[in-house]
Amino acid sequence: MEEFEKLLEKVNLRQYREMYRNIKIVEMDLPKNIQALFLLYDVYWNKKIYISFEEFYKKYSEKYSSEIEAFREKTTMCKTCFYKGLPARIYRTWASIITQIHAGYVAEAVFGKNTVEMSEELDHKGIDFKVDYKGVVLNYQIKKQTFSREVRKEKKSGKSIEGEFIELKYDVPSGEYFENPKTKKGELRLPYKRFIENKNLKRLENGFVLFTKKPFISKKKEIDV
Repeated sequence: MEEFEKLLEKVNLRQYREMYRNIKIVEMDLPKNIQALFLLYDVYWNKKIYISFEEFYKKYSEKYSSEIEAFREKTTMCKTCFYKGLPARIYRTWASIITQIHAGYVAEAVFGKNTVEMSEELDHKGIDFKVDYKGVVLNYQIKKQTFSREVRKEKKSGKSIEGEFIELKYDVPSGEYFENPKTKKGELRLPYKRFIENKNLKRLENGFVLFTKKPFISKKKEIDV
C-alpha cells in the first residue's frame, strides 16, 4: 500500500488537468475490447506494477493498437482528432480507477491478506472491490459526492448477488479551499471544514483524495464482535 501511495504522491494532477480538461473528443462508449479496465486491474492490482499514467497508456495503446484503430475507422473520426482525444479519455478512467484500487489496498491492510478481490468482472456488476472476511461478504462501491459518509445500500439488480453493498462516499473540494481555507471573517470555508472533519478521507499534497483505514476498521469491528 505504501509503495502505491508513493506513486500517487508523484502524480502532477494540475498538469494533467491543464492538458486534458478541455479535450473531450473521444466521449462515445468504447467497445469492451478496447476498454482500459482489464489492464488497469491487471497492472496495478494483480501484478502490482506501479507505473505512471504515461507508462500505462503506452502499455494500453500497444496492447490494443489494432482494435483501437479498427474502432477509429468504424467511427470515421479523423486520425489526428481521435488520437488526441483518446489519452484524455483513458486518463479520466485511470485517475478514477487507481483511487479505487488504493482503497482496495487500504481495505486489505485492515481485513488481511487475500481478503480483497477486484476485477473487471466485479466492476461490471457494480462492485468496485469485494471483501470476504470471516465468511462475511462486503461489496464496496466508491462514489464521489459532496457529503462524505459510509452508507449501506441495497443493490438494485435483477440478479441476486451475495453479500452486503456498502457505498464509500467521498468529496474532492477544489484546491482553492486548501490554498485559502478561511473566509474574510476568519471562519473556515464549509467545503474545507467538512473535509477536514471527515476522518474517512485524507488529501495528498498534490490534491489526490484517498480513503483512510477508518471506515474499514469500523466495519471490521462490527464483524469481530
